[in-house]
Amino acid sequence: MRRSTERVLTTHVGALPAPHDVWARLDVDEERLRTAVNEVCDAQRRAGVDFINEGELTKGGHWTQYIASRLGGYEPAGHPGALGELLMSSTDWVEFRDFYLAVLENGTLFEQSGAAQHVPEGAEDTTHNVEDWEATSPVHYSGQPALKREISVMKDALGDTPASDAFLTTTAPLSVEPGREKGIYETDEEHVYAIAEAMRVEYEAIAAAGFQVQVDDAWLGALWDRIGIPMGLDAYRKFCQMRCEALNHALRNIPEEQIRYHLCWGSWHGPHSADLPLPDVVDIMLSIKAQTYSIEAANVRHEHEVQLWEDTKLPDGKILAPGVVTHATPLLEHPRLVANRIERFAKLVGRENVIASTDCGLGLRLHPQVAWAKLDVLTEGAKLASAALW
Repeated sequence: MRRSTERVLTTHVGALPAPHDVWARLDVDEERLRTAVNEVCDAQRRAGVDFINEGELTKGGHWTQYIASRLGGYEPAGHPGALGELLMSSTDWVEFRDFYLAVLENGTLFEQSGAAQHVPEGAEDTTHNVEDWEATSPVHYSGQPALKREISVMKDALGDTPASDAFLTTTAPLSVEPGREKGIYETDEEHVYAIAEAMRVEYEAIAAAGFQVQVDDAWLGALWDRIGIPMGLDAYRKFCQMRCEALNHALRNIPEEQIRYHLCWGSWHGPHSADLPLPDVVDIMLSIKAQTYSIEAANVRHEHEVQLWEDTKLPDGKILAPGVVTHATPLLEHPRLVANRIERFAKLVGRENVIASTDCGLGLRLHPQVAWAKLDVLTEGAKLASAALW
């Protein structure tokens, strides 16, 4: 991944607004999908984004649900609801239960105007509809046709953009595991490594196509205080370390400079009062084989965590991609505020080691007009920061 050697480069996390007939669907006609992806890539280039993707349109717009169609070895567990129960049982969801139930009854935990797209059954906020799975035979990757299509569609949309300036998202084993029981595997570790080995097929195919491999991992920050995992911080860190070691095992054949790792706390619009502080797991994050680490840094629960880089050294050769605009509010950040955020990170870890990004995906989380305006503000702020830093 290129570094910010002459100016602050920009990217985003993945999901972008899609045309209504493409969003939340894995069965879109290929010609229509290619047209839609071309439109989304062109929109990113017009906004001035340096590292682009296909907006996750090829995944139906959802960062984990697509996995069900790409992993073999699982069968329905026969008792749906465990994954939804995980979500509903966190401290945040318990303390603000009235809020969450009211929002779910009235619509969605994401974009509220109805102008995003229809939220499909099984999406993050329809918690009671999520289907659980059990490993009944060896876990393996079975999504080669869909993955081949995804790569082909992205290549066709590149235009003058080199493949090395494009990324495709995929999912960390830790974020694949929730809602999937170990079944035939004797231990959780055997199950997690089986998931990792299966996902390795996807990781390596994306890298072989010349793209950046973005590994998304929202559950690392969100699982620690939920039902079924009654553990303190030390035990939870061990829980995460094993799963991150499995991820590193799956990434072993990919050059580090092609890997970017995204850590967030779930992108639903809620209080997030019990988010695990980044300082509690930053060393685990930095142990993951990646050149670039994408973190939330613009929303009000995590913006203050920029301070941790005063005492935590970013390892040599690494890049930080902090969110400097957020999905968490429709308020449009002022470009000067965006520049201030960028400049603060640059002064702490070095201007060449910062790429300006979003907190999380913008598709579904914001009205399309606001989402695209956020990318415009991102690049405007990066220009102001570049003028100050160079």
